[in-house]
Amino acid sequence: MSEDGSDVTPPLDSAARSSWKQRVKSTEQDHLPEGENPGAPDVNDERYANSSSSRDRRPRNLILETNAQAGTALPHVDETEQVEAIKEKFVSWRSLPRKDQLLVLTLARLSEPLTQTSLGSYIFYQLKSFDPSLPDSTISSQAGIIHAAFPAAQFLTAILWGRFADSEYGGRKRVIWIGLLGTMFSIIGFGFSHNFPMAVFFRCLGGILNGNIGVMRTMISEIIKEKKYQSRAFLILPMTFNIGVIIGPVLADPVGSYPSIFGPGSLLGGKHGVYWMSKWPYALPNLMSAVFLLISTISVLFFLEETSELRRHHPDYPLSIGHWIRRHIFHHTQHSTDGYTAVPSQESSEPLDVELQQTPTSAHPSTPVWDKPSFRRKLPFRRIWTPNLILTLASHAMLAMHVGTFNSLWFIYLSTPRWDPAHPSPPNYHPHGPIHFTGGLALPPPRIGLALAILGVIGITLQLFIYPRLSHSLGAARSYKIFLLLFPITYTLVPFLSVVPSWSKPPDGVSGVLIWTAITVVLFIQVLARTFALPCAAILINNCCPHPSVLGTVHGLGQSVSSLTRTFGPVMGGWIFGRGLDIGIVGLAWWILACVAVVGVVVAQGLREGDGHEILLEGEVRLSDGSVKRVD
Repeated sequence: MSEDGSDVTPPLDSAARSSWKQRVKSTEQDHLPEGENPGAPDVNDERYANSSSSRDRRPRNLILETNAQAGTALPHVDETEQVEAIKEKFVSWRSLPRKDQLLVLTLARLSEPLTQTSLGSYIFYQLKSFDPSLPDSTISSQAGIIHAAFPAAQFLTAILWGRFADSEYGGRKRVIWIGLLGTMFSIIGFGFSHNFPMAVFFRCLGGILNGNIGVMRTMISEIIKEKKYQSRAFLILPMTFNIGVIIGPVLADPVGSYPSIFGPGSLLGGKHGVYWMSKWPYALPNLMSAVFLLISTISVLFFLEETSELRRHHPDYPLSIGHWIRRHIFHHTQHSTDGYTAVPSQESSEPLDVELQQTPTSAHPSTPVWDKPSFRRKLPFRRIWTPNLILTLASHAMLAMHVGTFNSLWFIYLSTPRWDPAHPSPPNYHPHGPIHFTGGLALPPPRIGLALAILGVIGITLQLFIYPRLSHSLGAARSYKIFLLLFPITYTLVPFLSVVPSWSKPPDGVSGVLIWTAITVVLFIQVLARTFALPCAAILINNCCPHPSVLGTVHGLGQSVSSLTRTFGPVMGGWIFGRGLDIGIVGLAWWILACVAVVGVVVAQGLREGDGHEILLEGEVRLSDGSVKRVD
């Protein structure tokens, strides 16, 4: 039993291996009609019949998917019943394989929501500090540009990062640690920005250097190869967003938020307060995020294993150091397998063939193997554009547009001053009718942090206890289509928070049981929709990939199209929100966003869940059970 909770098969000596192979062969013959070979390609297939080398190697390349220990007898049970039992069994968090690798990816992914949500809680006030004379409508437009700058730069480079991750000179791991370092440098610069163009520059720099989310999804799909685990595994990345929204915003404007600690006359501030915190009031949360990013980068370098077929056998000296640290400092016993074991040949030392859909990932090899992998064909870029891929990408783009715009507008809306009858804006304006009302909620950064914490707590609760079982029951495609219907409802209701009775009078921020209950209800609907839609979208993109050799490229495409729409959405949303404030209709942007979400619902109705291997290249055959084998 490995320390991550998964069963492993220990290495066998020559005598044990020979005995085991004989038992496997005998068991197969007992359960099959005479002459039938399980998992073998059709002998009538011309390519297979003409390949004597494949015939000769076949007995030596048996892929065993078993948790049996050496020296134990193989149970005489029907294999079909075993497969069906596995399909029906509900997957728990404890049953996920390679939890050590998923933990490293979670840590790496968590660092980015920390940055994004921290920025959202104070961006309105930071932009206001650059030029206090600007009207709220202009600040709203600038905030939309700030939120869009990062995905805009990602759009320009996401496909390139995906191709780099699929290449022999790149790889998944290298893309991730470069992205983490790039984000770290960009947020430090953003925190110490003193004008709007400088802030935009550093946001763009972070987006150019970061192609992580698509590559992380690729790695998860390569680490977690069985579909039954996908609803759990692909939930990990969006779950980190909800953790980030809880702990991200607490450090904004430390002098103003915590004057007794950092302000004038405080223990740490001295007579005049902490100088650099007063000069750059929004630098501290960025510095703390930078420290977290640095820790994530180190963990990726030392403990994350490469999953790309073209890179995983290359030397990885930081990983070797990480293995030494685990053995001698943490006393972590290392194993050579993780449930998928290829029985090596006694007669030959030539490399073993591997199934295309079972990309092996070594579970802490005690001595790294640097052998160059066998040549694998790659699907040309021009052939990846299947109808299902195009439709899935279009649906994902629509989802990313309105979810990204919501994340941007929500922060702006919470920060926007309330409508004050004593000082009406627009001048001489009076609310009337069902849509002619205006004003935000005027919450300061700490209260915005509370609103975000509500969002995070709701999200984590749903993700841990509701999503896995319901998604397992409904399936990814059906869950996706159903829960998309909740987004238009959320966007329609949000602006009506401005007319919910509050205990406080303008211009003070809203307060009281009614308003916070209304905020919680609206956030519950939005988070419920997002909890199901986002991980299901990642699963659908992963499974619509036409061939495993372009998985990184497909995820790069997914990130690219989502970056494009997340660029367009916040910019237009911020501008329309500002126009709505000018004409006295705060709901203008929200109700247009609801219409966009309705279009997204319509687009999603035609997509289907693929199998990740729709196109067969030369030398590949699909077996009766749907799996694909390479026979050349």
